[in-house]
This record gives sequence, C-alpha cells and structure tokens, in this order.
Amino acid sequence: MKKQTKRLLIFLTLLPLQANVYAAENSYTLPLTLAVEAANETVRSCEALGYNVSVAFVDMSGQPRVQLKSDKSTPHTFETAYRKAYAIVTFGPNYHLETSGQVADLMSKNPAFYNAVLTIPNVTPLPGALAIKAKGNMIGAIGVSGAPGGDKDEGCAQAGIDKISSRLPE
Repeated sequence: MKKQTKRLLIFLTLLPLQANVYAAENSYTLPLTLAVEAANETVRSCEALGYNVSVAFVDMSGQPRVQLKSDKSTPHTFETAYRKAYAIVTFGPNYHLETSGQVADLMSKNPAFYNAVLTIPNVTPLPGALAIKAKGNMIGAIGVSGAPGGDKDEGCAQAGIDKISSRLPE
C-alpha cells in the first residue's frame, strides 16, 4: 500500500472522532422541539411538491435525534436521509462544507478519497442534506431522501431550516 493511501486511511479512520471533539467544543444543542418542528416542515414542504420523503436530523456527535418517514416514502429513504446528514456532520467542519452535495463534489475530485470514504459506516456522499448553524457553528444537519433529485431534497431541507432559523441563537 502506498504511503499516501495509508495516511488517507488513517485520517478517514480518525475523522468520526474529530466530529465528537467538534460537538464537545460547540456548547449549543438544538432543542428537540425545534428539531422536530424543522423535520415536520421538511416533510410538509416535500409533500406539497408531491415528493414522498424521509427526513433525519443528526446532531454533531453523529446521533440521529429525529427521523421521520412520510406515509408513502420508499423503504431505503429512511436510512439514506440519515446517511446524507451524517456525511455533513462528519466532513463539514473539517472541509468547511454545508451541504451533502458539496461532500459529493469533494469526493468526486479524488477517486482514492471517494473509495476510502465509502468504507466509513453511515456515510453516503449524495446531495440532499444541509448543515444547521447557530452562533456561526454547525450544530447538526437535516438529511432528506426521496425527492426526484438531491437538489430537491436540499430544497425541502432548507424549508425546514427556514421554519426555525429565527429562533436559533446568532
């Protein structure tokens, strides 16, 4: 194995641990009531457009705090929504990324990096998740799966974030 590849694998192994350190440094945690409200608005927004989706809010330690599956969403969307949000909280802080679409773009530029990322449990580098920020820091992410395209998933996630943004600390 090449030296550069070994370094990359070591980095990727430690990356989830860095997310936990970031979570510990950021003292604000999104209250469950706001997370539920944002998730509900995300589903409502997608359903208004005719999209049956699943939604996940993931905190900075990578834990799912809220997961919703709309009545007619397909089975894989539940897990995919979580994995998209997890990708943001895993890679966002280190690479200054705010969408899972940006994670996908980063991975597409380096095939070795992309292949190594695919070995990390729960990471799905596909568009469809957005970071939630408070006080200039990422406090979690909303992932969406089920709309016909990640850009549409991200649009619904934005509606959920917009619903609660005025009540987040600045």
